[in-house]
Amino acid sequence: MQPSTPNGEWKTRAPLKHARAAHAVVSTPTAIYALAGTGRGGQPVLEVERFDGKEWRAETALPGDGLNAPAAVVHAQQIYLMGGFNTTTNIPSEQVLIYDLVSRAWSHAAPLPAPRGGHAAAILDGRIHVAGGGNSSSTIADHSVYDPVGNTWAELAPLPRAEGSPALVALAGRLFAIGGRSGPSDFGDVFIYDPAADHWAAGTAIEPRGTAGAVVYRGTIHLFGGEAQATQTCLDSVLRLDLEQGVWTALKPMPTARNFARAVLFGDEVYVIGGCPTAGASHSSEGSTLSESFHGRAGK
Repeated sequence: MQPSTPNGEWKTRAPLKHARAAHAVVSTPTAIYALAGTGRGGQPVLEVERFDGKEWRAETALPGDGLNAPAAVVHAQQIYLMGGFNTTTNIPSEQVLIYDLVSRAWSHAAPLPAPRGGHAAAILDGRIHVAGGGNSSSTIADHSVYDPVGNTWAELAPLPRAEGSPALVALAGRLFAIGGRSGPSDFGDVFIYDPAADHWAAGTAIEPRGTAGAVVYRGTIHLFGGEAQATQTCLDSVLRLDLEQGVWTALKPMPTARNFARAVLFGDEVYVIGGCPTAGASHSSEGSTLSESFHGRAGK
C-alpha cells in the first residue's frame, strides 16, 4: 500500500429522501437510482429514488415487502435487481426484478440459480456476473452469469473462497472481486477472473474489509469505505489501484466513514450514496441519507 495522497476533492450533495443501508445503487448517464435496503429504525425501504444531479425524487415503489443486500446493475435501459434477503431477515431470495427505465414498469427475469443475498454484480461482455454472497446458513463462493438475450443463467468457476459483501467491478476484460467477509472474519484478498480461462487468480491484497463500494473511474479501480469487523469500525478510506504496477494508493478519505458504501460513476465524479456510519448492525442497519461525491484531480 502506497502512502496517502491529497489527490481528489469531496463535496456534499443533496441527501436521499430515505435513509438507506444494505441497499443497491446504479447510475445511467442522466440519473442515479437508489433501491431497497433498510432505513429509519432498521425498517425496509420500498421507495425507489432518482437523482438528476440536483435533487432526489420518488421514481417508483419496490414490489413486495422489501429487500436488504440485493445486487443491481443497469443494462439496455433496464435495472436488474437480483436476490437479497427478505425484509430484515437472513432469508435469501432468488427473484430477479427488472425495472424498465422507459416504461417505468416492473417485470421478472429468470430467477437466480439459488437464493442469495449479500452478493455483488457486474457486467462483462454484455452478461451479468454475480459472485459471492450467502444463503440462509453460510457464505457462498458461487459465481453465476446471466444472459439477458436468452434470459438464462449458467454457473462459472466459483470464487477461491466463500465470501459475502465483496465489491465487484469489470476492467480490461476481467472481473475484480475485492474484499468481503464470512461471519466475523473480513478478507483483504483481491481475486481476478479471466473469462477466457474461466479462472480466478490472486491480485494485490488490501486491508481486510467488507461492504466497500468500488467503481472504475478514470481508467482504474477506486474503492470506498466499508467495515472492519475486527475493530468494529466503519471506514473512510479511498484506495486507487495502479493496474500496471499492481499497487493500491490511499487517496483523500471520505468525509463520512460508513459501511454499505455504495459507489457509482455519474458524470466525471464518483457518488457514494447512503450507508451506515455505525458498525455491526448487519441486516437491520439504520441507514443514512448521506450523498457525497468525489472528483479526482487531472489524470487521477
